[in-house]
Amino acid sequence: MYVAALTLDVLLGDVRSLKQKRSVVKPLVAELRRRYPGASVAETGHLDLHRRAEIGVAVASATATHATEVLTECERVVAGRPEIELLSARQRLFSEEE
Repeated sequence: MYVAALTLDVLLGDVRSLKQKRSVVKPLVAELRRRYPGASVAETGHLDLHRRAEIGVAVASATATHATEVLTECERVVAGRPEIELLSARQRLFSEEE
């Protein structure tokens, strides 16, 4: 079994409050959950900053290839959003041997 984790650090466009931030981040998290029902998705960092967000995605899979493919697709979805600038993406893969 493999568990893969993705951390996305994003800069939000014209956002001036935490309420506006929620109106951008919440639909994005919901879209990732809908597209990839086997993935766990949550806002995991920069909770008190209104222009930054950290989104975490985790996937458990029988193969490392499938787990990393799902994370790569999630990264593409976020990077493709015009109102969001993807600052960094970090993938980690854990296996039973670790």
